[in-house]
Amino acid sequence: MAVRIALVGAGGRMGTRIDALAGVDPDVEVVARFHRENAAQTGLAHAAQVIVDFSTVEGARASIELAKATHAALLVGTTGLSDDILTGLRGLATTNAVLVAPNTSLGVAVARHLTKTAARLLGAAAWQVDIVESHHNRKKDAPSGTALALAKSLGEGGMKIAPDQIHAIRAGDTVGEHEVRFAGPSERLHIMHQAVSRDLFAAGALRAAKWLAGRAPGLYEMEDVLDCA
Repeated sequence: MAVRIALVGAGGRMGTRIDALAGVDPDVEVVARFHRENAAQTGLAHAAQVIVDFSTVEGARASIELAKATHAALLVGTTGLSDDILTGLRGLATTNAVLVAPNTSLGVAVARHLTKTAARLLGAAAWQVDIVESHHNRKKDAPSGTALALAKSLGEGGMKIAPDQIHAIRAGDTVGEHEVRFAGPSERLHIMHQAVSRDLFAAGALRAAKWLAGRAPGLYEMEDVLDCA
């Protein structure tokens, strides 16, 4: 049976691609759509098993309330979330399955896992690390949510990174590039991910939504979807 999703931010760049890919995926059905031009629901939001949010900060706040009302799982791909929304998501995770994914790329999930492993194996003493990320000139948040997630992975591996070691570039129409650069004595190690189409994020979001349906309450990440143990 197809997983039923409610799509918040359905009129945006990501929302339209998720909707398009869901239309050809027999395992997913979009039963409700919310977007800025039409705040009223289309379809049956109460029938949704998973709410997928790629909207705005205010849209994410509304998605939390919708998840509470419908008891649906919630996937939040919206970036630049405020502290109060993050607190709200942690609270929701006590009763609902919640997946916070500043980047729904499967490749980025693997890159985060590799980054954590590299930090643990290399050690912080003799190695310096920097994160360089590039996006199109319309992206508002800098550094990106993905860059911050990579920084978190470094910390989990025992290698701390200062804010001035995260370098953000906003230019042209770059979909997204992230690189973790490790510099050690006489050698360098780079872990890099390049996005060439938004469809990879849409495909990852649908895979995550299918994984999240029926999941026990808790706060999850994309690494959980790929079982990056």
